[in-house]
Amino acid sequence: MAGYIFKRLTVGVIIIWGVLTLTFAVIYIAPGDPASLYVRPDIDANVVQNLRNQMGLDLPVWKQYFKWTSGFIKGNFGVSFIQHRPVRTILYIAVLNTLKLTTVVFILQMIIGIILGAVSAFRANTKLDFLISNTLLFFYSMPGFWLALMLVLVFSYKLTWLPASQMQSLNISSGMGAIFVDRLKHIILPVFVLVVPLAATTAKFVRNSLVEVLSQEYIRTARAYGLKSSKILFKYATKNALLPLVTLFGLNLPFLIGGAVVTEYIFAWPGMGRTMVNAIFAHDFPVILASTFLAAVAVVLGNQLSDIIYTLIDPRIRLKNLK
Repeated sequence: MAGYIFKRLTVGVIIIWGVLTLTFAVIYIAPGDPASLYVRPDIDANVVQNLRNQMGLDLPVWKQYFKWTSGFIKGNFGVSFIQHRPVRTILYIAVLNTLKLTTVVFILQMIIGIILGAVSAFRANTKLDFLISNTLLFFYSMPGFWLALMLVLVFSYKLTWLPASQMQSLNISSGMGAIFVDRLKHIILPVFVLVVPLAATTAKFVRNSLVEVLSQEYIRTARAYGLKSSKILFKYATKNALLPLVTLFGLNLPFLIGGAVVTEYIFAWPGMGRTMVNAIFAHDFPVILASTFLAAVAVVLGNQLSDIIYTLIDPRIRLKNLK
């Protein structure tokens, strides 16, 4: 088992290194650099060249690459070219803000998805199952950016019930209660936009898994013994059907850290997604590389954790991997 985990972690490190290398190559090939933002008729060319020297852009490509990769290994992401602050500080604040949003989304979509999936599975091939499945398909097919813009148009501009952007109001009055209510109003729209497709995916996942489990021989035997439907569902079927949700958890881990780029940008939520977009527009190379690095780590870590946990809790997979 230890050998399997070591092998998975080694593959993960290689993937992260490959993503970092590819990102650096794309940044180098892309036209423009941060110093070009300061190029104006009234700015002397020597000043711009000094800026390039300070940013390390005058070094050969291979030196820039090893400078950044060695810094990443040491945990030093450098200093932002635009904000002139340590990248670690920028990303720390962005990740915290993203977690405030995505943690709520993750919990809500799991609760809603599991409940709807269980109801749909237990009433499989009925009108209720048809209604739930098609409603979820409708919301899942809806483009997230369009839904976000429509919600802003209706609830922010037409009805003026909810704020359209940011995490909190600038003119908020003092007091814990007022601050809580204000932040709750700001988080409702982005949470709704993100919960809808994720809950639909989870519900469909749970529904299909439960339908398969409910058709197993031991479930039919439990019914033959006259056990209550609720006991069969929650005691015998659910714990086996929810096992594949470990995979969903691994896939959702990058979302928890990386955030949703489009949603954060539309609602001006100061998280990882908006930070990455702003860095790309500004050619802020250190922030782009560090953000990509964190996203790659989250993706690899999520997949590796789901594989390892699945192996630990499912004896069949464990035996297969140990062969």
